[in-house]
Amino acid sequence: MRGRPCTCCFTGHRPEKLPWGDDETDPRCAALKRKLYDAIESAYDEGMRHFICGMARGCDFYFAEAVIELRRQKGDVSLEAAVPCPTQANSWSETDRARWSSLLAQSDLETLVQDHYTNGCMLRRNRYMVDHSALVIAVYDGTPGGTRRTLEYALRQKVPFVDIPPVDET
Repeated sequence: MRGRPCTCCFTGHRPEKLPWGDDETDPRCAALKRKLYDAIESAYDEGMRHFICGMARGCDFYFAEAVIELRRQKGDVSLEAAVPCPTQANSWSETDRARWSSLLAQSDLETLVQDHYTNGCMLRRNRYMVDHSALVIAVYDGTPGGTRRTLEYALRQKVPFVDIPPVDET
């Protein structure tokens, strides 16, 4: 088995691809956060104890916060921040940089994937996460982009994934 048998990573969309954007007060966002927490708790019930997050804005933040909440409840959970490069958050708003810094501070482990930005550093971060995991949780709406490429890589590597649509189809 590739990666660690008790490790789960996450891939998902940034706010620009979510119907509510940055408005986390939207009921659809609250519903997604509940589904994401439930998926993380299910992964825990299946033996996952170590969770890796790529620390991007949007769904990655939701994932990290849910893992931190699970750690508060269960105790034997660890969060790894897989940071693609030191400048990841430099162009973000002050609010997003503060949230990123807070999540980094609450992580049990920080892995700096490479020491400077390149066009491929996000891809390298995503592959690092999949290569070190036995399960991937994804918030994915079917559109092209980094989340799709990460799931395609997980399929090639035979790492199973749980797919959570950002919005329930009704």
